[in-house]
Amino acid sequence: MFTGIITDVGTVEAHEDGRFRIACAYPADDIAIGASIACDGCCLTVTEVAQRDGGAVFAVDVSAETLSRTTLGDWVPGRRVNLERSLRLSDELGGHLVTGHVDAVAEIVCATRDGESTRFEIEVPREVAPFIAPKGSVALDGTSLTVNEVSGTRFGVNLIPHSLSITTWGEKRAGDRLNLEIDLLARYVARLLEAQKQGLTGASA
Repeated sequence: MFTGIITDVGTVEAHEDGRFRIACAYPADDIAIGASIACDGCCLTVTEVAQRDGGAVFAVDVSAETLSRTTLGDWVPGRRVNLERSLRLSDELGGHLVTGHVDAVAEIVCATRDGESTRFEIEVPREVAPFIAPKGSVALDGTSLTVNEVSGTRFGVNLIPHSLSITTWGEKRAGDRLNLEIDLLARYVARLLEAQKQGLTGASA
């Protein structure tokens, strides 16, 4: 489980046969084999880790299914990715509950300056659009963001200078693809409503 608060930006160093090696600033001693790290919003399992001056390099294995349903199929050496370590029960929940399970790939339609901040308009597949609501939460490339407005299959988010500087968002442009995770609560509310329509809910004996 994650919060959508990015704690480092890593760099893809290599990709071969579904295995990525990512350099980061996390201390190698703090990364256990089998640990979960959200990489651009995808929960991935660490399979190798090595010490590096100023940080570490860790490896993750990615299935063909994940490569086809996320932006990971686009990753090449040199790409920078948002990273977040898994949530500890004692940690502050600064964003919202994020599972690291990508629901769809979204696309940036445009990015415009709004004072010191930047507003992004995002296009999403039609099947996930109903799960996105004004003032609700979404995770885009692992970043917890508040939805400003919604119009059909498009919605807007605003990123302040701090967020732009400590994540990969400062590099993003129109046409860039993003890993989208809808809000966990929205998912379960939708499932409950569907179950009610199908007559699957009711008081237990």
